[in-house]
Amino acid sequence: MKVTWFHAVRGCVTVRIAGSGTERLLSDAAGDGIELLALRRTSPGEIECIVTVGDFFRLRPHLRRTGCRLRIVGKRGLPFQLARIGRRKFFAAGLVLFFIGLYLLSSLIWRIEIEGNERLTDEQILAAARAEGLHVFQWSFRLPGAEELSRRLNTALPGTAWVGVEKRGTLVTIRIVETTEPEPRTLLSPRHLIAKEDAVVTRITATRGRPVVKKNQRVKKGDVLISGILGGDGLHVNVPAEGTVRGLVWHEYDITSPLVRKAKTYTGERRTVWHAVLGDRSLKVSGFGEPPFAKYESVLRQENAAWRGIVLPIGRIRETQLEVTFVERRLTEEEAAAEGLLQARADILRKAGADAVIRAEKILHRKTENGKVYMKVLFEVEQSITDEMPLVQPQGE
Repeated sequence: MKVTWFHAVRGCVTVRIAGSGTERLLSDAAGDGIELLALRRTSPGEIECIVTVGDFFRLRPHLRRTGCRLRIVGKRGLPFQLARIGRRKFFAAGLVLFFIGLYLLSSLIWRIEIEGNERLTDEQILAAARAEGLHVFQWSFRLPGAEELSRRLNTALPGTAWVGVEKRGTLVTIRIVETTEPEPRTLLSPRHLIAKEDAVVTRITATRGRPVVKKNQRVKKGDVLISGILGGDGLHVNVPAEGTVRGLVWHEYDITSPLVRKAKTYTGERRTVWHAVLGDRSLKVSGFGEPPFAKYESVLRQENAAWRGIVLPIGRIRETQLEVTFVERRLTEEEAAAEGLLQARADILRKAGADAVIRAEKILHRKTENGKVYMKVLFEVEQSITDEMPLVQPQGE
């Protein structure tokens, strides 16, 4: 008969029985209902078998009657495991405390993430969640159900169409869907649109008001482009002028571009430092002391432990320190001039607006002194040239 898990729970003893009366012993044991498992003969006059703990003690009278000797070869099963653990009480207590601590740590809320909010700030949402009992280091079993918590937060947060709360392990995610509100229309006061730069008009489109300049007309800073006064002959109305006026504007730039540039490069040397993580705290466990590099950059990567898809609040951070050095790059005069022009163009477009276009550029003066290239450049830029001028008082004819 084979050994089953039921026998292992009861406890099994592997024994060897020697003597001239082994056959009689087997017969008597079978008659008494004693199970001899995995029975085999190891040598003439000796057999080996497995008996349960209860049958082991029932076998002793038959041994005395047949004159056989018994020797225990091995023990296994639950009773022997419990006995071994009982002899190591401190180890057993520590093991139990470890699993209790692990359960308690996994029952805490360690992190709260917020998704989907645009008008509402994270602080407002976290304050509303705290008022409902949801906060970091809160016990999971003390929280209401996800649907109930979602309903309460939806009521507490103004301007939300739907609030969802999802808990995965020690992480709680709050998803916000805000109500769609029409953008408030700005109330405009009567005004003119005037030129903010000296320019030549290239295009004018008036959506409200009266255009007073034409294409290819030269205007000075402060000239009215689109008037906010409609009507005439004593009958007029003031409106907020609206429209688009683009023109050619000239910008003069003084550019200084050095011939020697410094660039950052990585040498390939690196060092790894490990940190242990528990919740929001970390502790360095390796890589003590100052780095062996004069200059370096650190790249951090955090790895959290997970169990059955649940992210646990324990893990490690790998900090990779990369050695960097700065090398000098020498440019030719043409390369330095080209880089200076590139930076000047970027600055012009940043100031003139995203819709500005550089139509032409002309180098008025260029010289090289003291390791630098000096240039005076005139840029012709097509851009919006409108500015606002309010109509404080109604104007007559």
